[in-house]
Amino acid sequence: MFKLNELSDNEGATHRRKRVGRGPGSGKGKTGGRGIKGQKSRSGVAIKGYEGGQMPLYQRLPKRGFNNINAKTYAVVNLGLIQKFIDEGKIDAKNDVTEDALIASGLVRRRKDGVRVLAKGEITSKINLTVHGASKGAVEAIEKAGGSVTVTAKPKAGTEAA
Repeated sequence: MFKLNELSDNEGATHRRKRVGRGPGSGKGKTGGRGIKGQKSRSGVAIKGYEGGQMPLYQRLPKRGFNNINAKTYAVVNLGLIQKFIDEGKIDAKNDVTEDALIASGLVRRRKDGVRVLAKGEITSKINLTVHGASKGAVEAIEKAGGSVTVTAKPKAGTEAA
């Protein structure tokens, strides 16, 4: 049986903190292991990515791609979560389920450029859903359960965010 006052770490598992710059007898006095002068002996500098004059890796690699300024970012919702919220009574399946209803229920935090429904999970409730985007699988699953999906704004080709 262990006693709390007899617990100790394994031999060599812990090290005492190295106190630098505390006199010549310590072995790490005066310059504190930093050598003499130069940028690396000063405080507050870091030379990240500097390779001693050799062309740095981030400059040797080619530039690739671009950031599309017209890209849409959707708040993504999975069918399984919608069903879970309906089962918990946070979403009323009898009324139309709109983006505002999804936000009010707490399922979606921010609308962003709209809500996009994906087909992950099962849906058994009959719902009328109105969102900005829905995957083919999600539309099929909702219609199979007897519901309908209305996509309000179809994004332009090439700007669709998954």
